[in-house]
Amino acid sequence: MLTYYSDDHHLHHGSCELMNGQLVPCFEKPQRADHILARVKDRQLGEVRAPKDFGRAPLLRIHSAAYLEFFEGAWARWQEQAGQGDLLPYTWPARTLRQQLPESLHGQLGYYSFDAGAPITAGTWQAAYSAAQVALSAQAEIAAGAHSAFALCRPPGHHAAADVMGGYCYLNNAAIAAQAFLDQGRAKVAILDVDYHHGNGTQSIFYERSDVLFASIHGDPVAEFPFFLGYADETGAGAGEGCNHNYPLPAGSAWQEWGAALEQACQRIAEYGAEVLIVSLGVDTFKDDPISQFKLDSPDYLRMGQRIAALGLPTLFVMEGGYAVEEIGINAVNVLEGFEAN
Repeated sequence: MLTYYSDDHHLHHGSCELMNGQLVPCFEKPQRADHILARVKDRQLGEVRAPKDFGRAPLLRIHSAAYLEFFEGAWARWQEQAGQGDLLPYTWPARTLRQQLPESLHGQLGYYSFDAGAPITAGTWQAAYSAAQVALSAQAEIAAGAHSAFALCRPPGHHAAADVMGGYCYLNNAAIAAQAFLDQGRAKVAILDVDYHHGNGTQSIFYERSDVLFASIHGDPVAEFPFFLGYADETGAGAGEGCNHNYPLPAGSAWQEWGAALEQACQRIAEYGAEVLIVSLGVDTFKDDPISQFKLDSPDYLRMGQRIAALGLPTLFVMEGGYAVEEIGINAVNVLEGFEAN
């Protein structure tokens, strides 16, 4: 399987995030991608290529121009204000406040964020931009006839909405790739999100559309981040009614429960008639992940890849979460090897 990867991800290395009332070292760190790349090479999964640059146009098909302009220029504005440390929001337009875009940097940062888990550093824009190009380059391989490809994206993307960052995510790599497939002539694309945390950004982008089916297996948002999206009764709206499927599971779920949800999701994808599949590949479902509560073990990821392969669809794997750094390479590559072995 061909892998696309960019060293630019090292440009994004946040110093801290807000969690449980404390500023703690970021769980989303460069070693995540480094471990996966090393495992890809060690297992001789296939060629590793640098991405092509498809420009901003594919990003603008998903993200608003105003959001991209803000994100790209935020760090320079922070430096003009002699800001020190990472740029993190501290106020948000909550339910009782106006959804008004202020003029100040911090006001705009709050407007374009939903949490304090997406620090902006000097290299964050370039890292996120390159991650999107990684996804687009792998997408182009499948559009040209490849049966599968792996986009080793970092930072991840599935929490990013059209004009909102959060949850370590800035640009929605999977959504950008899905739209590229549609723009190039595919009529139906499915996105299967197997990350522990619900892909709220991806859901919101396609919620009222019928050309993308979104299916997500994740920790129940009654207790798990992102809390405010990912419930089973969210099935789409308007033209998208019936094209959104959430499978929230309780803490402690192991392969028996998780695999049953995967079977349901795969059946939905098959019934939908998708022409191509994008997998938002999070492996924070692992039993020892530091910020997650599922109990999958490394061999389970082989089974996951085998079941996905049984759909028989051209498949793009886009890297999302996974924070047990020593095991992230094993688990991510197990999915890919399971897919190829089927």
